[in-house]
Amino acid sequence: MITNILEYLEQTTQRLPDKTALADDKLSLTFSQWQQQAENIGTAIAQAANGTMRHAVLVFVDRRIEGLVEAMGAVESGNFYVPIDCKMPFERVRLIADVCKPIAAVATTEADLKTLDQIEFAGPRFIYNEVKEHPADKQLLSTIREQIIDLDPVYSIFTSGSTGVPKGVVISHRGMIDLADWLVDTFQFTEADALGNQTPFYFDGSVKDICICIKSGATLNVIGKKYFTFTKQLMPFLNDRHITAILWATSAIVLVGNSDILSVALPEHLRLVTFAGEAMPAKQLRTWQEKLPNVRFVNLYGPTEITVDCTYFDVTRHYADDEYIPIGKACRNMQVLVLKDDDTEVAVGEVGELCVRGSGVALGYYGNRAKTDEVFVQNPLNPLYNDIIYRTGDLVKPEADGNLVFVSRKDFQVKHKGNRIELGEIEVAVNAVNGVTNAACIFDHEQDKLVLYYTTTDGQPMDIINLVKERIPVYMFPEVIVHLKAMPFNMNGKIDRIELKKQYEANKK
Repeated sequence: MITNILEYLEQTTQRLPDKTALADDKLSLTFSQWQQQAENIGTAIAQAANGTMRHAVLVFVDRRIEGLVEAMGAVESGNFYVPIDCKMPFERVRLIADVCKPIAAVATTEADLKTLDQIEFAGPRFIYNEVKEHPADKQLLSTIREQIIDLDPVYSIFTSGSTGVPKGVVISHRGMIDLADWLVDTFQFTEADALGNQTPFYFDGSVKDICICIKSGATLNVIGKKYFTFTKQLMPFLNDRHITAILWATSAIVLVGNSDILSVALPEHLRLVTFAGEAMPAKQLRTWQEKLPNVRFVNLYGPTEITVDCTYFDVTRHYADDEYIPIGKACRNMQVLVLKDDDTEVAVGEVGELCVRGSGVALGYYGNRAKTDEVFVQNPLNPLYNDIIYRTGDLVKPEADGNLVFVSRKDFQVKHKGNRIELGEIEVAVNAVNGVTNAACIFDHEQDKLVLYYTTTDGQPMDIINLVKERIPVYMFPEVIVHLKAMPFNMNGKIDRIELKKQYEANKK
């Protein structure tokens, strides 16, 4: 029985010691090098921590592979890693550190050390190029391993909190192990695969790439940010690295779908494309499907609080522009419940809140019992014993074939002029318009107004109302429509609705 995610790295290292495990534009490491350096770093942290275990270690990450080595080093020490974007404002780093109270920090660059100075971090700090050579103490690491069980934390990723204080989602070894098993078995990954990582390592979507790599022996290639800025270089990169699978954020798939780069060159080795993070517009996905008819396309769904993904859907046909692409059915060892406001299950075609139970459900929010108890709750369908579910806040509806369709966020459901409206439904209608590349709808509660932001292929505004009047009823027509040259995205690659609200409030004054 596997009880520690490091066991997968060790098994793969034993099987494929000299195979390239990690690669970016500047550096590559074999599996044996990754394991050895992680043991060295883990020893240094453990010795400095004087036996402290199950605590946070800050790990600075960028579009480089060093952060992945540092993360496994933190786990070797018997603690869990908290990935910190090296470009994150130091005040947010301070807020995260105030919450998780890290016992150590591992930096990649001198700039990371300056951030630690700015937040007045007083604990042990290490820099990668030095600590990777620290002599490993195998006996110490073995003693630590004996004390760690699969319900202990392996990582914590911080999401934004409604009060301005970030919430640290704590994920267990068991959650990560089950994710690795499910991904490799379901999508048949082997050491012959090469992954093209797009998702930042401070975002939970990247955990999929890590799991696949250490479990199957596939090579994890980090795609530099420049390839998504100068997109004509992207396909040559994928072909040079023989990329066979990409597990990207929806926004990255949309970016490529909105461009013409698939008409110029195709990824020659690609067999699998998955996307997650936001609802996928059918229009941009169809561009991929038409150019790559032999590639498997999969819609993955899941919040950070359930170890990345809890449902999946194989997209086996082309969807119309105004159709929702289903999020599918539960992943193995996960169960999804769709509950009404009275905590009873919905019928087919009814909308309810998606709730999740299973091994992937997080351990809660670090140091925040009140917030944990709000959304990690007793299963209302089972009063007989302790049975925790996570309330996602996402509204879905089951179809007759058992697949779920994402409708909207619960907080995107608004009451407008007496009508209950899903903002996501407006976005789907606008995204279906030929020439629209992105759409986002927000709601002005104070003035009871629907506000639409959108971008277009040619950068020119369109007569949106006239173009959507056959798709949505009059009461769903936005009262305020704003054409943008570029849609703002947050650090997780999702449309930055907070920024849109700030823009709206500033322009309203």
